[in-house]
Amino acid sequence: MTMELAQQYGPKYQDPGGKEALKREPVPPQPDGRARSHRLLQGERQSLGLKANTEEYQSQSSEPTGSSKSSSEPSITKPLPAAPYHVLEKRQKRVIVYLISMAAFFSPLSSNIYLPAVDQIAKDLHVTVGAVLLSITVYMVVQGLAPSFWGALADSRGRRQTLIYTLTSYLIANLGLGLTPNFSALMVFRGLQAFGSSATIAIGSGIISDLAEPAERGGFVGVFSGMRMLGQSVGPVVGGTLTQFLGFRAIFYFLLILGAVVVTIIILILPETLRSIAGDGSVRLRGFLYRPVLPLLVDEPTGRTEADLGGRAAFSWAAVFQPLKSLLAKDVFVTLFFGSIVYAVWSMMTASTTKLFKEHYNLSNVQLGLAFVPSGLGCVVGSIATGVLLDHDYKKTEKEYRKRRKLPPSTKINPRDFSDFPVERARLRNLWWVVMLFIGTLAAFGFSLGTDIDLPFLLQFIISATATSVFNINSALVIDLFPGKSASATAMNNLMRCSVGAVGVGVTEPLLSLVGPKISFAILAGITAVFSSLAWAQSRYGMRWRMEREKKRDHQQAAV
Repeated sequence: MTMELAQQYGPKYQDPGGKEALKREPVPPQPDGRARSHRLLQGERQSLGLKANTEEYQSQSSEPTGSSKSSSEPSITKPLPAAPYHVLEKRQKRVIVYLISMAAFFSPLSSNIYLPAVDQIAKDLHVTVGAVLLSITVYMVVQGLAPSFWGALADSRGRRQTLIYTLTSYLIANLGLGLTPNFSALMVFRGLQAFGSSATIAIGSGIISDLAEPAERGGFVGVFSGMRMLGQSVGPVVGGTLTQFLGFRAIFYFLLILGAVVVTIIILILPETLRSIAGDGSVRLRGFLYRPVLPLLVDEPTGRTEADLGGRAAFSWAAVFQPLKSLLAKDVFVTLFFGSIVYAVWSMMTASTTKLFKEHYNLSNVQLGLAFVPSGLGCVVGSIATGVLLDHDYKKTEKEYRKRRKLPPSTKINPRDFSDFPVERARLRNLWWVVMLFIGTLAAFGFSLGTDIDLPFLLQFIISATATSVFNINSALVIDLFPGKSASATAMNNLMRCSVGAVGVGVTEPLLSLVGPKISFAILAGITAVFSSLAWAQSRYGMRWRMEREKKRDHQQAAV
């Protein structure tokens, strides 16, 4: 390849690698010649330090070097094709997104599969319903804290091995829950279950940012969120059915078996994607922790090695607590806190479903499981629709930005390269009507209980669809605000959501007992309306706050 580039660019081309470049491991021929040649050209060009978009060259001359004719020839600028963000085809990326969605499926599934069994668990373990609801709060607290550890590990040591570690912890927790002899053991293993399952969402978001550039990221986020949110709908149905016929312990044996299947598939075919380790997918990696057992989703990599990218970053405990420091930034805090309010309110509605529908409609365990289906379907529909909307809004904002800056239509807009690109507007431009719909249906939900059961089901569907839209919009924006640290950024998002959500779930039972469902959900709608001003502030001032934060960071790095 070095010889080909020397012939292409003529005498002016210099090989930075010298003789060492000739020692690189040869790349075997590939069946997809044209696509593979393009990838090799880009990878070789990057490894040799050539310019990204153009390269000056002099045409080859038959005159001796140093002749006046040769030296007087004009330089010509030859455009080179833009390097792809990642060497995998979209079809291969989609398969990986499906796979990580299966892993992330366990976080909402493990949380919601438990809800229809609350009464049965209280009876079997001889505790109150309030005590069992406390275990949900414990789950949410650990769910908020754990991704900070796993996210830092995933951003330094790699996505693949971290995902294997988390799911192994999850399997151990489910085995312990199935064998639990008392309520204390249940609380401990529920915490371990949350520790193992919650980080799959952060790691999955990190993998998507590794594979997809911002303009196509929204669609993948929508698919990822939609598939994992299936747990919101199927979890309670499965949990209610298993509890009704086999007892609540069957829930955890079911999760154990399903988890074992998914972690096996991940070990077999999921490649490492962390860009500081795998680059754009063309880096040759070694070892079980980085290479899949069956490399079905990746082409044979080039001769570049991990060392060409600087190697793996060392894991640091400081990185675990870095999300807490990031929360001090105005643009980050405003975005996450509003999303956390919506998450807390939505979690309160979900946690109260078993109690409310049993009181007003006298449902069995199986029927209570089915009562969660409208909410779960709303999550799925909201996720997929928002993914499409996010891509549309981003591309529309890109087009406006290119026109204002007079940039060529083919220019790829990445907020990392164009700091004045209004990524906040790109992500939030349709948030206003989603929030208004959420507030209106939430206020009506309490008043619908006791009427025909179809009405509260419909309202739950809309509440969950709009809430999930808010979650996905926030998630996409947070990933854009922290390029290269997407797993840690998603962990920070998760920390804020689950911390506020745990408080909300903790006060659900006292609030309903004090004022009843009508007033309770009207209050929650009012709280959401008040804090929606934060979303407006982010849309209006977010870019200025972000640029101030980045300028401050650059000054600090320059001073070191």
